[in-house]
Amino acid sequence: MSAAPHLELDGTGLSPRAVAAAARRPGRDTRVTLTPAAVKQMHASVELKETLLAQEVPIYAVTTGFGDSCVRQISPDKAHELQRNLVLYHLNGVGPKAVPEVARATMLIRANSLAKGVSAIRPQAVTTLLHCLSRDILPLIPERGSVGASGDLVPLCYLAAELIGEGQVLHRGTVRPALAALHDEGIEPLRLAPKEGIALINGTSFAAGYAVLAAADARELVFVAELATAMTLEALHGNASALHPFVHENKPHQGQVQSARAVRALLAGSRLATSFDDILVRRERLAGRDYLQLNERIQDKYSVRCAPQIIGIARDTLDWTEQWLGTEINSATDNPLFDVDESGLHLGGNFYAGHVGQSMDSLKTAVAGLANLLDRQLALVVDEKFNEGLPPNLIAARSPDDPEAGLHHGFKGMQIAASAVTAEALKQTGPVSVFSRSTEAHNQDIVSMGTISARDARTVNGLVREVAAIHLLALAQAVELRGAEKASPVVRAVHALIREHSDFVTRDRRLDQDIEAVTALIETGALRRAAGLGDEDFTEGRELADQHQK
Repeated sequence: MSAAPHLELDGTGLSPRAVAAAARRPGRDTRVTLTPAAVKQMHASVELKETLLAQEVPIYAVTTGFGDSCVRQISPDKAHELQRNLVLYHLNGVGPKAVPEVARATMLIRANSLAKGVSAIRPQAVTTLLHCLSRDILPLIPERGSVGASGDLVPLCYLAAELIGEGQVLHRGTVRPALAALHDEGIEPLRLAPKEGIALINGTSFAAGYAVLAAADARELVFVAELATAMTLEALHGNASALHPFVHENKPHQGQVQSARAVRALLAGSRLATSFDDILVRRERLAGRDYLQLNERIQDKYSVRCAPQIIGIARDTLDWTEQWLGTEINSATDNPLFDVDESGLHLGGNFYAGHVGQSMDSLKTAVAGLANLLDRQLALVVDEKFNEGLPPNLIAARSPDDPEAGLHHGFKGMQIAASAVTAEALKQTGPVSVFSRSTEAHNQDIVSMGTISARDARTVNGLVREVAAIHLLALAQAVELRGAEKASPVVRAVHALIREHSDFVTRDRRLDQDIEAVTALIETGALRRAAGLGDEDFTEGRELADQHQK
């Protein structure tokens, strides 16, 4: 048995993909520690804080009130109680509780941010947080209540409350009092030192937790869109020449080039897709005539021919999104910050989650565009006017004198459902980051809405998964009607996996459970693995095309 992955946190080297991978495993399956350098830097910032407290310097949120109450200074001996009160009065979140993977991502990102060592929080406090993570004591965080400036104050207070033994938690899958869960795992509840409450809750970690998971899910959907495009080309005897490297080298957006290469790799060995050269061989010649009606289209409709250009937008959006998120999760996002080298105290606004909001607004638009693409491909595949000889609605072939002839409608209802879900995904693409609301006595007079945008990106991903599942079921039917043995080796493997969960549709039957099953195959990465890309390849960004080259 291989050892659990080990993440060492120092506030600089954590990747969004590593967070997503760790968040989707039970805490005990990933070892997370602070580096010695991080511990040393954290101690130094605590010492600077103690020096400033002794000098009775007014330190925001340590010896002053919060927000617009920053003009009210208290004595240092009240600072402990102030931190506890800060946590308690923000425990007013509403809505459904965040799922465990979001809680784990939030805990990991918050620990990494504090590990930078500029927040004047003891290593002991962050280690307690990591102990909770490793023992699957997860905060029950309501999804709603953050405007994404002053960070995620309300959501992160539920994380801080867990550490002080307040409220309820999810302990190894069971809802329990936090204090009892800590006691059973041998974890001492924290007594918050001055600054530690604001250090724990004043940050973008909840928004970033949703965002890194949304980005990981979106990358899975990019693969699925490329897989569906390859299968669509096979189902329609499509012209794969539109994928030729020459085309994409002459408009070299990186994502577009990568997408075309990926679809080519998925199609390698196909005897169903065609090419422009094949069409030229088969064509009837003019032979001196002024006009000739060709018996075969020389190029496909946009949803097939332009798929790399469309999917490439999502790929490129993901690349810069992950770059921004990499910066975000390796940043100190609380306030104030302590400069040990210069013995300085700096008040700023790194808790503003604008980059999270902007990236998620863009990502959900690009991902919803994938649903639009898949829905249009599905429309071609099921429609006898466009599907190059496949039966209408992909119904199983029957002779005219069959007693059941005319009784079955195959995938007609599936296309209606896909159109409905696509419309819902597209509806969700309105930007949230523009809806700033002045709040907290006009101290937070401009806010990012980054958390809501990240949650919306998660919602769009879920809708697009459902559209993709419907389309893949139709494509499995279409490829089988064409002759699955002629499909590319990758498509045959994917087709076989789908058939383990959904039988060929010979007559009208309910398909909702089939959709759920294929949606799960997408969400868990099972389809990608069937295509030859393992989890490690995916996490490290290796393409199927790279695997073929090896």
